[in-house]
Amino acid sequence: MKCRIEFDDRRILVAVRSGNNIALRRAGAYIRKAARNRISTSDKASAPGSPPHTRQGLLKQSLLFGVDSRRESVVIGPAESIIGTAMVAHEYGGTYRKRRYPKRPLMGPTLEKTATKLPALWEKSVK
Repeated sequence: MKCRIEFDDRRILVAVRSGNNIALRRAGAYIRKAARNRISTSDKASAPGSPPHTRQGLLKQSLLFGVDSRRESVVIGPAESIIGTAMVAHEYGGTYRKRRYPKRPLMGPTLEKTATKLPALWEKSVK
């Protein structure tokens, strides 16, 4: 009895990269949705240490994600083109337009909260 096995490693790598891109898009969308859910609309500022409030919903709209398939990574956060650099002062605390802002982190705690559910997004990603 003879047995011959053909192994096409290139095809496997393509399938893994494709599955990884799909899983990264799912992870980006999931974390973005979780971050949007943490933001509430209010005319008053949020308490220091809690997620920032949005006045008209612009902060929620500015949360975007993008997948870099070359680096196999995803970036999630407020778009500077929509909301400017104000969120840097909120996320880490600091000065923006000569005003001091306390630390109101959004993306860091959101990632920590959703981290346990992220491995499930890669489940069955390669077929």
